[in-house]
Amino acid sequence: MSANLLSVQNLVKRYAENTVVNDLSFHIAPGECLGVIGPNGAGKTTTLRMCLGLTAPDAGQITYFEGLSMPQQALAIKARLGVVSQMDTLDPDFTAEENLLVYGRYFGMKDRDIRARIAPLLEFGALTSKARAKPGELSGGMKRRLSLARALINHPEMLLLDEPTTGLDPQARHLMWERLQLLMQQGKSILLTTHFMDEAERLCDRLLVLDHGKKIAEGRPRDLIQEHLEPDVVEVYGQGALALAEETSPLHAHAARVEVSGETVFFYTAQAQPLLMALQAWPQLRSLHRPANLEDLFLKLTGRQIRENA
Repeated sequence: MSANLLSVQNLVKRYAENTVVNDLSFHIAPGECLGVIGPNGAGKTTTLRMCLGLTAPDAGQITYFEGLSMPQQALAIKARLGVVSQMDTLDPDFTAEENLLVYGRYFGMKDRDIRARIAPLLEFGALTSKARAKPGELSGGMKRRLSLARALINHPEMLLLDEPTTGLDPQARHLMWERLQLLMQQGKSILLTTHFMDEAERLCDRLLVLDHGKKIAEGRPRDLIQEHLEPDVVEVYGQGALALAEETSPLHAHAARVEVSGETVFFYTAQAQPLLMALQAWPQLRSLHRPANLEDLFLKLTGRQIRENA
């Protein structure tokens, strides 16, 4: 079996009395996409910054490729990485193709080699017609695809993507997913942080769930769902729905677990049919029967309470 491209062992980061990353370990194998999910303040971005050498860990080891240590050998590591950050870092004064050209020069690439890659990368990003447009003339989705194309200029062995589709409309997100799936088919390894559970389930081979800086779950998306959740979910909403969440409700007998979010009651069950039959006694209510998904897993493990950015 091939050696891991990235190995993180017992990583710790503290700010004053606050431990934002707490004894975290994980790895990424060649050709694998590892997703990191968690609520605000879970330590996702801090972990990624340490993996990029932008933040120094207080303890632990980060090792890439054939034993290169971060941050001690940061330059050698970064030459083999592609990075797409949360914030737009495109140069507003350069056209799309100029952004690629200048970025390639940072890696010491020769202009003729960079120019040979510009057209294929713009085509990959569905940006051929925008080669001479500046970032200010591009939509949000186009900017994200240009950032991805730029991250590929140096033939990276691994990509680190920090919430790459945040702020995009559904069409732009789906196009970005399509491009990321193409990269995975080509064997690229990816470390992906995301707030979108459908994105994590669609793209990631494995998931790392963080909360309060600690790893609380790790595994393949479907395996985690099967391990932690009942297979069926019935959502009930409408006037009077919240009363059904009370323990005295007759529906409780048909559910393994009941949760409330806003005006919706979630019944988790291994067998939905008896519950659906019982619901017919409340014809004024609306219901949705669906399989358990990654969002249910996320909310069970980290809670439904909204958290402010840490």
